[in-house]
Amino acid sequence: MYGGGTIFEKPENKDLVNEDPVKLQEFEDRIERGEKIEPSDWMPSLYRKQLIRMIEQHGHSEIIGALPEGTWITRAPGFRRKMALIAKVQDEVGHAQLLYSAAETLGKTREEMINDLLSGKSKYSNIFNYPAFTWADSCFISWLVDAGAIVNQLANARGSYGPYCRALDRICAEESFHLKYGHHCVIYMATGTDIQRKMMQEALNRWWKPMMHFFGPPDKMSVHTELLMKWKVKMATNDDMRNQFLDMYVPKILELGLEIPDPELRKDEETGKWHYGDPDWDEFYRVIRGDGPCNAERLEVRRIAEERGQWVREALKKAETAYVTPLA
Repeated sequence: MYGGGTIFEKPENKDLVNEDPVKLQEFEDRIERGEKIEPSDWMPSLYRKQLIRMIEQHGHSEIIGALPEGTWITRAPGFRRKMALIAKVQDEVGHAQLLYSAAETLGKTREEMINDLLSGKSKYSNIFNYPAFTWADSCFISWLVDAGAIVNQLANARGSYGPYCRALDRICAEESFHLKYGHHCVIYMATGTDIQRKMMQEALNRWWKPMMHFFGPPDKMSVHTELLMKWKVKMATNDDMRNQFLDMYVPKILELGLEIPDPELRKDEETGKWHYGDPDWDEFYRVIRGDGPCNAERLEVRRIAEERGQWVREALKKAETAYVTPLA
């Protein structure tokens, strides 16, 4: 699961000035024709740099995103819910492996990506730095966070880099099952007892602001959108994806009798755009830079997992290099 709230450094002029203009034009012509760029093809260094950043951050988001839900596996209500949640968390970790493999085709090793995650150099989606206090929080994540991720991933699956698009095709197929599971969980809570409905409303109140952050800051605050969309690294702007999400899910939320905690939320019927209250973009930047409710905790869990799994990776490396005598 992943949202488009990726922060890119401002590209420097030298990133494009130093490129071969003929090759650059041929590259852009291929993208304009809808062709896929493959790992062995020529590409501008800035294209490679931004793709690595985008794909590895997506991979990190899948890994870290499994943590708030993973804490509810043993506490999920009933054996059926436990089994479904185990399968979902397993899928999310598998998605990260697909994404790391796609990023490796661009020249960055998995070890480097993990090290950059643990050091704080590489980021992940800000929404996964918030705590899941109740089972209703887990339900919100399984439905609406995954819904937002699908909006982003379906768009970028039509992008220009072949390995990333193929990974997204497989991920989206699995995320569709996650979405159905999450929707079922929310329906059960929202149409249940007074206590269950109250829990679901409180979860919605807690998570709505992070959900509005999920797609990233408004387009007017971005200095990269134009180039990234020209190269089809991004296939929709942050505002367009957020608007699509609101179009699809605001009616579904209201149908369940839940109240959206934003009195300013309304749709302009003339423009088709949603207007909403200020979701506090200062908090968005603060959390994604490391000062959120669970940043330190989530990275510490990953650090421990990395240390405990070191012996497995070393054993695999030895097995790969060991000489096995053929049987007579």
